Amino acid sequence: MHNRHFDTLIIGSGLAGFTLALNLAQSRRVGIVTKQTLNDSASGWAQGGIAASLSADDTPEQHVQDTLAAGAGLCDEKTVRFVAGHASEAIRWLIEQGVEFTRDDNNGTGYHLTKEGGHSTRRIIHSGDATGKAVQQTLIDKIRSCSNIQILEQHIAIDLITSDKVRGISGKADKRCLGAYVLDRTKGRVRTFTAQNTVLATGGASKVYLYTTNPDTATGDGIAMGWRAGCRVANMEFIQFHPTCLYHPHAKSFLISEAVRGEGGLLKLPDGNCFMTRHDERGELAPRDIVARAIDFEMKKRGLDCVYLDISHKPANFLQQHFPTIYARCLNLGIDLTREPIPVVPAAHYTCGGILTDQRGRTDLNNLYAIGETAHTGLHGANRLASNSLLECLVVARAAAQDIQDQPAVSALKIPDWDESRVTDADEEIVISHNWDELRRCMWSYVGIVRTTKRLQRAQHRIDLLREEINEYYTHFRVTSDLLELRNLVDTADLIVRSAMIRHESRGLHFSKDYPDTLASAQNTVLQKPL
Repeated sequence: MHNRHFDTLIIGSGLAGFTLALNLAQSRRVGIVTKQTLNDSASGWAQGGIAASLSADDTPEQHVQDTLAAGAGLCDEKTVRFVAGHASEAIRWLIEQGVEFTRDDNNGTGYHLTKEGGHSTRRIIHSGDATGKAVQQTLIDKIRSCSNIQILEQHIAIDLITSDKVRGISGKADKRCLGAYVLDRTKGRVRTFTAQNTVLATGGASKVYLYTTNPDTATGDGIAMGWRAGCRVANMEFIQFHPTCLYHPHAKSFLISEAVRGEGGLLKLPDGNCFMTRHDERGELAPRDIVARAIDFEMKKRGLDCVYLDISHKPANFLQQHFPTIYARCLNLGIDLTREPIPVVPAAHYTCGGILTDQRGRTDLNNLYAIGETAHTGLHGANRLASNSLLECLVVARAAAQDIQDQPAVSALKIPDWDESRVTDADEEIVISHNWDELRRCMWSYVGIVRTTKRLQRAQHRIDLLREEINEYYTHFRVTSDLLELRNLVDTADLIVRSAMIRHESRGLHFSKDYPDTLASAQNTVLQKPL
């Protein structure tokens, strides 16, 4: 069957999408589109945990203040208070679903709470050092047993269907989202999925960079689709580079959790000397943007390939208990973190900007929502506070579910099928792989942790040329998964560069050598597609 109607169509299979689906499943027919399997998302890779004020010596207000401080003046305070204020109930919901967090009877909560950079106290609830995996697997089991949720694996969305593009539906004054065209990767067919509400929950865009902690699925699909459909995007220049990605030729995208530094890990140069206190009085517990820039500075100054994260001074049984996944992975690569330091480098980690939404995930386009890393709610500002990302997924997805449930049901609309009568099969797939590699190297070299106007201009020039080639390819050949991801990456890269060129200051994650000072007034960078 090529066509299908859902009450709610969710594009993406991370924590935000799963939370929304489970909160709607009692009253709505839900479809989940995921381009690989339900297990493939950045949420499942999250190691650290989820921030929430759970202990007696912590309050939502303290969480709010830590978030605002990390966000460097650009957080939306109402959103911060909304998310922090609903954090504890979101954690309770996960526990009710069966998520098993690490236990500890010493703080009155019954659960072990750890501390990460930028937090003033221990408030990170976790499941060992594989919190995302534990949460995702629990929710996947729930979703697979729910008859009202249809799972569509190996399906990748092409574009949103909007009313202004469908003859006889409505005029531009009532522009709304009607669903999406989706490629069935196994059969090579484009399917038409209509829905009363469509939700973009595809995660971030870190695969636009050569080095990233994210899975291969993080290609900015939702951001690019929302932008092409007419949604505003905000603050795309703020790309968070995680300071500590494992540096090893056989370790692809393996993250060394923030919690390692939270439990006493020290960053060192090859000679064994620590350096972080020369950059910030908080040392290893400074916010991620400061730590990443400090590492980048030391590496470039000394011509280093990496620096080292050393926690070998802690008892071996403590490390094996608290970081079993990291310990096992490092040991498999010949690194015993109980005896020696871990080689690390910064890598693209989190997209703080995205499709502009409110606290319920509503976008500029009627009936279209964006949640999770795809969205910009204003929570993260110019720099995401550690472990606030999974929390945002939970809180905003639950709020979006309530908003959707408050709407009366409507009948399905007849939408024309995808037209590929004027295209043929591609004859040179190598064009896609070459452009993919060139784009990611360009972004890494010119739009990284430290930026200049000249570098940004060079990046913009290359992106413009790549877009022309990709759009020509898209116009003449049948779509493939690789082509769709490349198209989305180029659109997202363009948004990042354009946003970075607009910001004439250094703030949070955006540092420019040409504009090293921070302006007195903090302003969001909002882009709107011309009509």
